[in-house]
Amino acid sequence: MTKKRFVLSKSMVGKNLIIEVKTVKGKEFKYDHDAVYSLNQEKLEAMECWHRYGNYTNSNNLPVWARECEVK
Repeated sequence: MTKKRFVLSKSMVGKNLIIEVKTVKGKEFKYDHDAVYSLNQEKLEAMECWHRYGNYTNSNNLPVWARECEVK
């Protein structure tokens, strides 16, 4: 799956997705959605955006707390 930004979504949990991101500014990276969610579930569930919108996004980069799940 290709996206223009980093995204974690309740609707994508459990689907074993590897997401490839190509940002508007030209950064490219891949990450394992379920691995990021599993390692950061507590952090995500404490975020207002997770409860309100069911997702977390970052348009510019892979968050520091998600980098250990980057796929090379």
